[in-house]
Amino acid sequence: MTAWLSIVGIGEDGIEAISPSATRAIEAATLLVGGERHLAMLPEDERERKTWPSPLMILVNEIMARRGEKICILATGDPMQYGIGVTFAKRLPAEEIAIFPSLSAFSLAAARLGWDLARTDTITLHGRPLEMIIPHLAPDARILALSDSGETPSRVAHLLTSRGLGESVMAVLEHMGGAREGIHQGTADQFAGKSFRDFNTIAVHCPPQSNAKMYPSIPGLADEAFEHDGQLTKREVRSATLSALGPFPGQLLWDIGAGCGSVAIEWMRCDPRNRAIAVEARKDRFDLIEKNRVNLGVPQLKTLNATAPDALVGLEAPDAIFIGGGLNVEGIFEASWKALKPGGRLVANAVTIEGEQRLFQLHDSYDGALTRLNYSRAEKIGGFTSWKPFRQITQLRLVKE
Repeated sequence: MTAWLSIVGIGEDGIEAISPSATRAIEAATLLVGGERHLAMLPEDERERKTWPSPLMILVNEIMARRGEKICILATGDPMQYGIGVTFAKRLPAEEIAIFPSLSAFSLAAARLGWDLARTDTITLHGRPLEMIIPHLAPDARILALSDSGETPSRVAHLLTSRGLGESVMAVLEHMGGAREGIHQGTADQFAGKSFRDFNTIAVHCPPQSNAKMYPSIPGLADEAFEHDGQLTKREVRSATLSALGPFPGQLLWDIGAGCGSVAIEWMRCDPRNRAIAVEARKDRFDLIEKNRVNLGVPQLKTLNATAPDALVGLEAPDAIFIGGGLNVEGIFEASWKALKPGGRLVANAVTIEGEQRLFQLHDSYDGALTRLNYSRAEKIGGFTSWKPFRQITQLRLVKE
């Protein structure tokens, strides 16, 4: 099937600035779709027009049901950067879509600020939790963020200030490329409480040296970064566990018996495309996961306050599984192993004799790598220093053929 769906990106300089091929795509369409602002740019005619509803997926599904008709969607900037083009590219083969991008907000902002776009983190806060900016906060980091509204820059400034980053340099770039373009610059502590035009892009440059609340993306966050009740996979063990799980970008982890969520959270912080489902039966610990996922910048972590293995039924098949609790519960390993994708990794830790015996049994049946982890930390005893050992950890790593 040839291209029947056209998606045209329009900048602030309007419909007059698009390419001749994009103009022809608009003229050939029998159905025009877009926001009211975009549709108002076109001259009136007899063709069918539809504006985006809420939720947007209602019209997406209708467009898919009219597959083969000549349909043109009007979008902002580059439709393939957090735009509607991505939504349809997931549903249609490339040969059925013709996309005509304009300059993205990221390209325009980098040009205005003189930033190297390849060395700048680009994210969207449009329709997404503000806390998704947190994993990108780092010494000397440069971040460009698509805004949700005129209040978003102030909210970002407040978040930065609350984490000790009030000295971060910020810029709010409004209506770039059009007659109403404006650039406002200052520091985060100056921007808190200010309002801007709704159509804006936010730039943040974190200070190069700071004792602010920033955490690296490499696994092994300090235990103090998490709210917990004492039952926490300690930093050293957590690092070894994440190494055994081997996160690849975009992969899904099941964290079973998640406790305060530390393993799932660190898995997701390795790469912004990573996903995880944390399963925890105890309500008090489930509540800790809810707090930690927001505080550490992965609010998109999916959480289930439920008991395995029943909670695992119907979940998307994972690329990796960590069993941190409930290893001896009947059916948990079997359900996990059955659901795991080929090539997937399953890692289980045990601190009890009974748990270790279960790992020995699984090792006999499935082979894999069996490891014993022993760690100690130095602690003061009066005027002296001594080693305080952790509980010994036995770890099994299996790879599914």
